[in-house]
Amino acid sequence: MENNILEFLRKEGVSERILREIEQFRSYYKVNEKVQNRIPTPMYMYYGREIWEQAATALLSGENLLLDGPKATGKNVLALGLSAAFGRPEWDVSFYINTDAASLIGTDTFENGAVRLRKGPITRCAEEGGFGVLDEINMAKNESLAVLHAALDFRRVIDVPGYERITLAESTRFIGTMNYGYAGTRELNEALASRFAVIHMPVITRENLEKLISSKFPDIRPEFAEQFAELFEEIRRKCEGGEITTKALDLRGLLAAITMTQRGLPAVQAVELGMVNKCFDDYERQLVMDMVSVRLPGDLTREQVFAS
Repeated sequence: MENNILEFLRKEGVSERILREIEQFRSYYKVNEKVQNRIPTPMYMYYGREIWEQAATALLSGENLLLDGPKATGKNVLALGLSAAFGRPEWDVSFYINTDAASLIGTDTFENGAVRLRKGPITRCAEEGGFGVLDEINMAKNESLAVLHAALDFRRVIDVPGYERITLAESTRFIGTMNYGYAGTRELNEALASRFAVIHMPVITRENLEKLISSKFPDIRPEFAEQFAELFEEIRRKCEGGEITTKALDLRGLLAAITMTQRGLPAVQAVELGMVNKCFDDYERQLVMDMVSVRLPGDLTREQVFAS
């Protein structure tokens, strides 16, 4: 997997200097065999040389990363790709309104007649030198995130009351993702934001989306890779213009629809399942369906979309 992802980054035009430093990072920081299975194997690659270079340079400099951007910009895909590129075990933490310190750091448990710390994902990530992906970090209450302050700044420690102080392994990094506008999101605390290098994620271009579709589905006919990419771009324009909500703007849904088409479901039905039906308002759903009908014939079959 290491050679595959580094070769992908070379094809994307990522600086050889940065790639050499990533290779040195991987060689220097060994991974415990017990957590080898946590090193991810990405299903999709993030396309965008500049973003890759910015993110990799920040991590190599010892910084934590905050990926900020609207829906379908590839924040989690990039986070997963960075963990794979650096060869680090990954811990994913999904934040929500009731996230508290115990769910992050750990809590007391009774084991073999003694009270012990049942370590949470942040603690395990810190000890193993992993990459912690803090998904939708602005969903949690700011007061519950205060426990991360010492872990994310120059101190790089976790203080658990009643237990020994935990010092982060040198290779530990945290990658936060956030998206304003979802229900339950809030402004990120300034003290927490200052502990990250921030990348504002750009929307995926039509050209890069075509590349993503073609790499994921090598046997798709080029004209249909283009049609699917243009359909997604048209839905995005409608969202940006305020004509529809972002419910149908679902990149995972688009790729799932192509997968279902590959398995034999008519293309239009697959797109309905993957994207259109995520609009629960009848009028909006019809608007999206009209865009699909313009791009894809109603009787479009697997044999027409794929070459084999």
